[in-house]
Amino acid sequence: MTASTQIQLIRRPVGTPTEEDFATVTVDLPDLGPDEVRVRNKFVSVDPYMRGRMNESKSYIQPFGLNETMTGGAVGRVVESTSDVLPVGTAVLHGLGWRDLAQGPAAQFTALPDTGLSLSVFLGAAGMTGLTAYAGLKRVAGLREGDVVFISGAAGAVGSMAGQLARKLGASRVIGSAGSAEKVSLLKEKYGYDEAFNYRDAPVRRQLRAATPDGIDVYFDNVGGDHLEAALDRLNTGGRAALCGAISQYNSTERSPGPDNMANLVTRSLKLEGFIVAQHQDLQPEFAGKMTGWLADGSVVFDETVVDGIGNAVGAFLDMMNGANTGKMLVRA
Repeated sequence: MTASTQIQLIRRPVGTPTEEDFATVTVDLPDLGPDEVRVRNKFVSVDPYMRGRMNESKSYIQPFGLNETMTGGAVGRVVESTSDVLPVGTAVLHGLGWRDLAQGPAAQFTALPDTGLSLSVFLGAAGMTGLTAYAGLKRVAGLREGDVVFISGAAGAVGSMAGQLARKLGASRVIGSAGSAEKVSLLKEKYGYDEAFNYRDAPVRRQLRAATPDGIDVYFDNVGGDHLEAALDRLNTGGRAALCGAISQYNSTERSPGPDNMANLVTRSLKLEGFIVAQHQDLQPEFAGKMTGWLADGSVVFDETVVDGIGNAVGAFLDMMNGANTGKMLVRA
């Protein structure tokens, strides 16, 4: 019998998660049934949204079950198959998450094209991460030619894509925030940001005001909190904000105070809209066609922070929540 190493949530975190909230288990896999596949994962994704699923609260998706394996994006290759559609050797994407071996009906797995790129890009730049940035800017914020765009958490997985895609979609100027001097340099030197600042250096309101003398037209929010307040001060009349995440608040045990300048929504006719990438899957074919070309010609670049070993998935997740990653955080299974 074949064994799979898997990571399970064994208790619901209070505040910041710890290693003790998880367990590494060994699961014996049964023989394949009809039209099933067994996949050896190459890369497993860890993402900020997973923190919300650890809470037993109403959201857009069911919480993770206790004593159940953490689900989420993963890519790998079929190593055993009873499926005519997915023969051995096929590269696949699936949502079975934090395990080194995944097994199930072939319908749960999606074959990936041979692009010459690492399979990991289908978890990041060419996957959910990139689509999140694309949908948020194009559809939710309605980015227009000449817009000035501010992106918080700009060196993270989504943020590093959002800055480059904003430019592709016609932005005239792109400003980003990040949490270290090294990341600020990366934004300007690699990702094409016109201006960037370290949010730890001084109040975000002050730094954003200095960086945007003519205001902003679009805000892509990955952080919430003081970044959202600062953006509301700088959005021009008719400005739009795509609210993608609020990582600054995910571990809060008490209700966070709301922005103190919500009246700006009225006086400047602002639009704030939260979104979930699953609501915009119809954009996937359009996005994939463009992004694979941009990645191939080098006009869109990406970074990955890769941690080796499925047993280190929890540590990778905790590091990501603390901002230790540049670009997409992945576990090499």
